[in-house]
Amino acid sequence: MENPPTILLVLALLCVSVVAATRTKLQSINNLDVVGICKSMVETQGYTCQEHQVTTADGYILGLQRIPKGRSGNEIADRRPVLLQHGLLMDASAWLLNPPDQSLAFILADNGFDVWLANSRGTNSSRGHPSLSPDDDLAYWDWSWDELASHDLPAFFQYVNNQTGQKLHYVGHSLGTLTALAAFSQEKLLNLLRSAALLSPVAYLGQMSSLFVRILMDVFLAEKLKLLGLQEFPNGQTQQLVEFICTLPGIDCSNLLATITGPNCCLSSSSKGALFKHFPEPTATKNFIHLSQMVRRGTIKMYDYDLEDTNMEHYKQPSPPAYNMTNIPKNVPLFLSYGLRDKLSDANDVGLLLDNLKDHDKDKLVVQCREEYAHMDFIISMNANQLVYDPLMAFFRLH
Repeated sequence: MENPPTILLVLALLCVSVVAATRTKLQSINNLDVVGICKSMVETQGYTCQEHQVTTADGYILGLQRIPKGRSGNEIADRRPVLLQHGLLMDASAWLLNPPDQSLAFILADNGFDVWLANSRGTNSSRGHPSLSPDDDLAYWDWSWDELASHDLPAFFQYVNNQTGQKLHYVGHSLGTLTALAAFSQEKLLNLLRSAALLSPVAYLGQMSSLFVRILMDVFLAEKLKLLGLQEFPNGQTQQLVEFICTLPGIDCSNLLATITGPNCCLSSSSKGALFKHFPEPTATKNFIHLSQMVRRGTIKMYDYDLEDTNMEHYKQPSPPAYNMTNIPKNVPLFLSYGLRDKLSDANDVGLLLDNLKDHDKDKLVVQCREEYAHMDFIISMNANQLVYDPLMAFFRLH
């Protein structure tokens, strides 16, 4: 008897584990990570840190950490605010995983910037809502990166602007670049922005070369999770799914991080250990579906409900609107840094984005290509301080 196709094996695995998954939901912020990022990761390094909360227009209560000055404690007049936005399945800890002289958040603080660390909805610092519980209400997870661009980022930008009275510099990594580019393409946030640095920039995903992630998306994994009522990802059966995918031909899980993100050049064992203490952070299954649509179709559009009537209800048109990267104003200061070994932000997809930006003002666009870098090098490489962060700060100082 022939083996059933991969898609049926995955579905069977989901069905077997769904009951266990519902019993092992990730705990809410009230029970998990109660110490907070400031006390557990910033103050321990000798920096002042403040915990803030921001409420979005649709009611999500988001955590935001502030490092207002460097470790020396020297007061510097007119510190420019910088907002750092993490990528998928991460939170603000992404910027704090290395020693202070190698972590971007600490480096910025020590170089005279007022540093703000954003945490997207659903992560352990951002699970609040006045009427919805992430553990009990499926409606809490009814969002994709569309809402991160339309609600979370504007809330963060406006709050930091209100607190400082200044426009912001912005740093995004991975999904944190996609949400910013989407907002910029609709000419949003620009009145509060000084400049933006986009690390491992994501706009197009159609040529993503991570076989591990492509298998997840090609078997419509996220769609099946949603049908089974699992609105939060990851959940209780994620480990089983990973173990199953690691048995498939062409998948080498001896170094899972490299299998997923590409062969990162310059990560220390301590950095990788710190990463896996904070990874993965929760996101919405719907968010994963949205990204899957981008990979399979090679487009940058709003979430597709795959029913014309439902799309009509949301968008007043039968198919979702596109985000047009050519609409980003040509005078927005942009710093882009990408790696040729990155399996998620593939160089060919970055090339499509750069083609969209070909008419950008030459003095407003800096593009850096790191031949040896993969996806995670941009946030936890031991040499990113010199190779990426120094040029990034020089760009900020010009704007």
